[in-house]
Amino acid sequence: MKREVVLKKLRRQIYEEKYLLGVATATGMSAANAKNGGADIILALNSGKFRQMGRSSLGGYLPFANSNDLVRNFSTRELLPILENFPVLFGVNATDPLMNVKELLRYISESGFSGVVNYPTVSLIDGQFREALEENKINFSQEIQFIAEAKKFGLFTMGFVTNNQEAEIMDQIRPDILCIHLGLTEGGNLGAKKMRSFETMLATIQDICTLLNSRKSTSIIMVYGGPINDLTEVRYVYNKFSEIKGYIGGSTFERINSEQILSSQIRSFKDATHTQHNNLTIQILEGIEKYYDYIDFVKKYISENYSTPIYINELAEFTNLSPSYLSDLFKKKIGVSFTEYLIKFRLNKAIELMNSTDLKLVEIANLVGYPDYAQFNKIFKKYMKKSPKKYKQTNI
Repeated sequence: MKREVVLKKLRRQIYEEKYLLGVATATGMSAANAKNGGADIILALNSGKFRQMGRSSLGGYLPFANSNDLVRNFSTRELLPILENFPVLFGVNATDPLMNVKELLRYISESGFSGVVNYPTVSLIDGQFREALEENKINFSQEIQFIAEAKKFGLFTMGFVTNNQEAEIMDQIRPDILCIHLGLTEGGNLGAKKMRSFETMLATIQDICTLLNSRKSTSIIMVYGGPINDLTEVRYVYNKFSEIKGYIGGSTFERINSEQILSSQIRSFKDATHTQHNNLTIQILEGIEKYYDYIDFVKKYISENYSTPIYINELAEFTNLSPSYLSDLFKKKIGVSFTEYLIKFRLNKAIELMNSTDLKLVEIANLVGYPDYAQFNKIFKKYMKKSPKKYKQTNI
């Protein structure tokens, strides 16, 4: 799909007051489900391939493979053949010393990609390693130069930035989308650590939006990554910043394995018109800083985050109590320990999923907080006196 067509499509969505949604993936199944669910663009990023392999997105930053060759390989085999006439952006490692810019741009244009995005970006690297890279002229300027060349080639362009300085430089070349990269996705934990991350993220968005407003930027502004992993949190950002026109998700969607659930999740992010503020993150950000009933807080936290690792010490930090005191308080009021309550809550959720979906048991285990199926099988058998497989056969 040509740049002009993509841009017209996106601006039509904005004119109709619909938020844009991009999905970063590396597999045909996820891409097809995203398209069917109503996503606007697909990003072919190297981190998506590592994520689908069950590895960390950080794999995209290590020399396990040539990034541009990896993206070229999976996207031409898995994405483009099933995403006919749909905008797909090629994630380009613009600092690759072996890259022939003209050759790669020609390939991207002729193969059916709509455009490019600078990923992996050196913006996410800091410290002494970043200094060493820049001393050897491996820097953000190379990414800017590549996107500028892609514009001359007539390709659709998206530029990732992480701070004001990068936003100002990127805006000088006027990419079609300027996306605020908020860091690698942090997962679903709430706790004090996530709240600090969320507040820092909001300040970053505010600073960049203020800068771009002062520059009268013509780029569409979106956000990606960081502590956002929930529809309510995305909507909170939309409501707080009118400049933000859309969200790009990767692991937010690909942690969900079922085709039906993935499509449903995509539609929710794309089309929801309102969201009740019952999400703990949003409640706290809006001023609920103290829960007088700490046990209710813990129970609600578990009900919203049971699919992710949960630790009593993080909850204690957030409530300003010691872990031992909160643990004793919980057992005194509920009658069972925090750990046992959490286990039983997850097992009950697993049984609900057995009853209401056709998900495989390994998928259910992952959705209720047990990425290690052997551990899930052991705990389930201990409490239910049957293996998950046997329980499903005899009780469901």
